[in-house]
Amino acid sequence: MFKTPVMRRGTLFTSPQEGWDLNLYLIRGRRFHYLIDTGLGSGSMEVIHRELRGDDTPVIVINTHYHWDHIWGNASAPGGLIVSHKLCPGLIERNWSAMLEAKSGYRQGETALRLPDLVFDRELYFAEDGIRLLHTPGHTEDSISVLDEQDRVLFAGDNLGDTPEELLPSLAAPKETYLDTLSLYERLPFDLLLSGHNRIFDRSVLSRVRSLL
Repeated sequence: MFKTPVMRRGTLFTSPQEGWDLNLYLIRGRRFHYLIDTGLGSGSMEVIHRELRGDDTPVIVINTHYHWDHIWGNASAPGGLIVSHKLCPGLIERNWSAMLEAKSGYRQGETALRLPDLVFDRELYFAEDGIRLLHTPGHTEDSISVLDEQDRVLFAGDNLGDTPEELLPSLAAPKETYLDTLSLYERLPFDLLLSGHNRIFDRSVLSRVRSLL
């Protein structure tokens, strides 16, 4: 797994898979640290536990959406609170067995069902750390994005394609809904855009994605 420092308080953890990469993102806030997505099982969480060793700051875990490669490490994640959109827990529970059976070859270490504890509808704001969670449907109906207002970094989950050559993601939500999400992104104050699988972009990537629709 590769570590990439991002601005003042972010670290991007990238795990290369066969034909694609998987990103986890850690933001070190003053009141809380925020871990975005938990990867493929307990093995994905080992590097996070090493990174946080000796740091007593509470950790809030964020699931950007219900897909297997973003939630299999939930049971091994640091901290006692997992946050998601309100649709996410039900989608995880209904799809858990099928995802585990279909994608078991990707599993890293142990996996156990652990559902989010705190859910929201449109927005959740951690004001002391300047962290905004926003419902941004597109890739899935429960997709959320995370804006670090202090570092001006947006983590868009899988609402960006998996590679620089494939910027348009697969969409479970209607195209019009995804266009609304892109419009929301364009109004947000950020300079860098991160996602679940791709490299780091500046905000100009949004116009490239829009041109592909």
